[in-house]
Amino acid sequence: MFDAAGHVVLINMRSDLPKFASKDRTKGTSEENQAVVAGSFAYFGTYTVNEAERTFTVHYQGTTFPNFDGVDAKRTITALTADELKYENPVATNAQGVVVVDAVWKRAK
Repeated sequence: MFDAAGHVVLINMRSDLPKFASKDRTKGTSEENQAVVAGSFAYFGTYTVNEAERTFTVHYQGTTFPNFDGVDAKRTITALTADELKYENPVATNAQGVVVVDAVWKRAK
């Protein structure tokens, strides 16, 4: 969600996250907790747009990966309409160097 005041929120998760056997989110097993961490990511913060560069920057205020808290992340816009935003997100990885993730956000109706 992007709003006109410059706030952004993202919640991304796999559809097949496991249910916790204990039925208590604070008492997951190591395997259950690992599956949730590997299968989800969320953040909130603000964003700024650079129209000349066709980029926007997310200013992370809080994330489910605390190493990103306070970090700025630049995205390159590849397509933009009134109902859809497509962008590239370069994601650093240890094994492969940099991987580019193509993202598509659609306007809620």
